Amino acid sequence: MARRVLIMGAAGRDFHNFNVVYRDDDAHEVVAFTATQIPFIEDRRYPAELAGARYPEGIQIHPEEELDRLISDLQVDEVAFSYSDVSHEYVMHRASQVMAAGPSFVLLGPDDTMLRAEVPVVAVCAVRTGSGKSQTTRKVAEALRAAGRTPVAVRHPMPYGDLAAQRVQRFETFEDLDAANVTIEEREEYEPHLRAGTVVYAGVDYGAILERAQRECDVLLWDGGNNDYPFYRPDVWITVVDPLRAGHETTYHPGELNLRAADALVVNKIDSASDEQLAAIDAAIAAANPTATVVRARSEVTPDDPEVIRGKRVLVIEDGPTLTHGEMQYGAGVVAARRGGAAEIVDPREHAVGTMRDVYAKYSIGPVLPAMGYSEQQLREFEHMINATDADVVIVASPIDLRRLVRIDKPAVRVRYDLVEAEGSPTIADVLKPVLG
Repeated sequence: MARRVLIMGAAGRDFHNFNVVYRDDDAHEVVAFTATQIPFIEDRRYPAELAGARYPEGIQIHPEEELDRLISDLQVDEVAFSYSDVSHEYVMHRASQVMAAGPSFVLLGPDDTMLRAEVPVVAVCAVRTGSGKSQTTRKVAEALRAAGRTPVAVRHPMPYGDLAAQRVQRFETFEDLDAANVTIEEREEYEPHLRAGTVVYAGVDYGAILERAQRECDVLLWDGGNNDYPFYRPDVWITVVDPLRAGHETTYHPGELNLRAADALVVNKIDSASDEQLAAIDAAIAAANPTATVVRARSEVTPDDPEVIRGKRVLVIEDGPTLTHGEMQYGAGVVAARRGGAAEIVDPREHAVGTMRDVYAKYSIGPVLPAMGYSEQQLREFEHMINATDADVVIVASPIDLRRLVRIDKPAVRVRYDLVEAEGSPTIADVLKPVLG
């Protein structure tokens, strides 16, 4: 009889693992998904259009809180853990919970889940959310174009809407984003690529995405999410390491896999890290991946009008995932505020309402505002917090212009953050030589 499988996920890796490993495998029957981490994605179905002929009614997605009941009610034989950016301790607590109920606990690896492309693949991953993948990916795309190559970016999944409609998504213009009604998190990842002229693919079925994406590029650029490992077999595997969270590179899943498997390690934020933090990173690299090429880089923070910040009371808006499951207390916005001579960083938390209050209750976030907008309701609650906070200036440390999505009733300064290799360090272009010839 087929083994009955439950997949634990967060709307991304879980669907990919199902599509690649389980969908057409008669030896296994997936009886349920669970979902966590991302709001508004539980209690829906993985649709029959994507699940295949063996699942004519699709597969129900449940909140992870129901895990024990589901194992019992659905007579589960094994549980496949399929999401990212959680501590090793967290993973093993879930393993103990599952195994105490009887089933086996499974972690699927690269050999089972990576697809092979017909074009060279460069993958950018990280040891934690917020390490600097996006700016590194932009740097890679820039280097590929400078070498005469045409990159297409395939972004790690963020399918928070209609899964069947999001099977394969292709974005070339900002109008494409509007038509797809993407979230703030999606815009933050897609817009910088589109602004630079790089086509972006994303969605749910990464086999179908690969078939289309590889037809219009010389090099496929895997733009990783969280600290997940690539869905496609890379020719060059780049992992970004964050010295501001030294120690996390070997204590989070699957970030340590990315550390150990990478061809090149980008030690980012060296301008913000202490000597002790950098020494700890060097020791971790020496122990886990001593043959990797190490690129040392600054995360260069540039406000579009620095003088507006000086002497002002500022509200700082930071990248949402960096502060939530990335567990950072602050990001580039606070760096810009401090370096720009702000008089005060105003705490917005007393103005949190609705789901924004839930975000602050769930995560340890400092006196800053995470950019959130997974639903229209949450976008309006986010807007309320901006305008209710008594500040002179809003610092927007997001890759997108939030003023296109929400009303901001006070002066706003956007902050860019770009990867700049340190003098004397190997460069991103050096790392790309295996795909450039």
